[in-house]
Amino acid sequence: MTPIKKGQIPASLDSWGTVANLGSEILEGEVNAFGKMVFGAPDAPVSCGYFACTKGKFRMVYPFSEHAVVLEGKVTLTNEATGKSETYGVGDSWFVEKGTPVLWHVESDRFTKNYFAVV
Repeated sequence: MTPIKKGQIPASLDSWGTVANLGSEILEGEVNAFGKMVFGAPDAPVSCGYFACTKGKFRMVYPFSEHAVVLEGKVTLTNEATGKSETYGVGDSWFVEKGTPVLWHVESDRFTKNYFAVV
């Protein structure tokens, strides 16, 4: 069992380069990405882990369906298909379906989430 507590982030995350390396389009800032897989692998149909990034704006089309919980920072997500925006902080969570175009605006110096993804 791996406890995930509100506001508690893992001691170390691996550097993943920028979010552009993950298929995103960076619109503002460098947006460096960090993460750690807890279950699964990048090409597995189901995975769970941590994702973190630095301040900035980027656009991505979700390659999987995801449930996420914010552990650190603040982000505003905009569904570009509907125009609806929502701001999330520590303890907040969301669900997004595969194929949804999302504009990320990371407002804090660092943002970290725990996620569960299904391709």
